[in-house]
Amino acid sequence: MSTLTAASTREIAIAHSPDSDDAFMFYGLATNRVSVPGLRFTHTLSDIQSLNQKAIEGDGMYDVTAISFHAYPYLQEKYALMTCGGSVGEGYGPMIVAPRAYSESEIKAKKIAVPGKLTTAYLALKIFGPEIETEVVPFDQIIPRVVAGQYEAGLIIHEGQLTYDRSGLYRILDLGKWWAQNTGLPLPLGGNAIRRSLGRELISSISAALRDSIQYALDHREEALAYAMQFARDLDPQLADRFVGMYVNERTLDYGEDGKEAIRRLLEMGYRAGIIAVAPRVEFAE
Repeated sequence: MSTLTAASTREIAIAHSPDSDDAFMFYGLATNRVSVPGLRFTHTLSDIQSLNQKAIEGDGMYDVTAISFHAYPYLQEKYALMTCGGSVGEGYGPMIVAPRAYSESEIKAKKIAVPGKLTTAYLALKIFGPEIETEVVPFDQIIPRVVAGQYEAGLIIHEGQLTYDRSGLYRILDLGKWWAQNTGLPLPLGGNAIRRSLGRELISSISAALRDSIQYALDHREEALAYAMQFARDLDPQLADRFVGMYVNERTLDYGEDGKEAIRRLLEMGYRAGIIAVAPRVEFAE
């Protein structure tokens, strides 16, 4: 832990999305169940597409920020990836859904509503089908707009992965499953990046605090889940527990070597395919 003292309290600005899985993992820090002498953590909540943009354009606005892995090459000069706090799909992930049961070849000819061009969901979609036409729609509007007939299909993330069938939609493709079949690896979706200029000691203290927060939530699941429910859009407690379990688990404490390899592989594939404009240099803040 940091050697900072209460007399020299430093504010650490953390940004993450207002989703039940992020709320669950940050529960310990947000409620001061986990604390670090000399550090005070402040939390800003924003959707992931906005966080991606702010991290790229904001010149280190946040000390720690949730990002899509797709966005990392564009901010790698300022930030390193933390080894904890990530969301990884073990054979599951973002889904293409539609009102009709299109084949995989048919869906590649459709215009698909996507939650943002810096999301990892978009990156995986374009690796799957480079020719697919897309249009950006706020993530929580994708299902309603597909149902309304404004789009022939949608790429869904977050809780929509568990609720799309309520709207009478068909799952055309689970990109996490497709990725696993093609690479043998989990699909890394989002992670936490930490500002390099904080220095090694502070980065180590913050990383330990986040890992402790995740462990605290896993060890006190019921109370952490009750806190996260306020961010669980359209989910009952049982579905919220399932969703949190999908994206906050042992992988969230540490990616593992195959998880790290998956991040490198995904970004290299995106770069070689011309989807990512900057050569990725993946570096983890140990």
